[in-house]
Amino acid sequence: MKKVKLIALAYLVLTTFASNAQNNSMKEIETTITEFAKAADNSDAEKLGTYLDDNYRIVMNRLFGSNEVSVLTKDLYLSKIESKEFGGDKREGSIESITINGSTANAKVRMIGTKMTFVSLLSLVQDAAGNWKLISDTPITE
Repeated sequence: MKKVKLIALAYLVLTTFASNAQNNSMKEIETTITEFAKAADNSDAEKLGTYLDDNYRIVMNRLFGSNEVSVLTKDLYLSKIESKEFGGDKREGSIESITINGSTANAKVRMIGTKMTFVSLLSLVQDAAGNWKLISDTPITE
């Protein structure tokens, strides 16, 4: 009987820790997305770069009237932010959903600005230091 109680207690402790870790990750992901958006809105390429993994890509499928898929690297995206070709719009954002799968996550985000509205599917990775960084953005315009 003691063994069953001990196993039940161990299970309860482990699920509590897992739930707390998930909640912490959820908050950290929300913060990363929010700060990423603020940095883009402020055209702050240096700060924006801190929220992006080195492998970050924007995948634009038939965006802005194109019939093709275009891919922007992190460096190209940051240069467009720096030159103010991208960014600089004060947007209201909402995170519609977040799914965490270990050290990766996906989020659906709606950003409503004065220039346009984007709905993006964001993929994030957690680095070895525990920081969440965006690795891809697949936006559509509404």
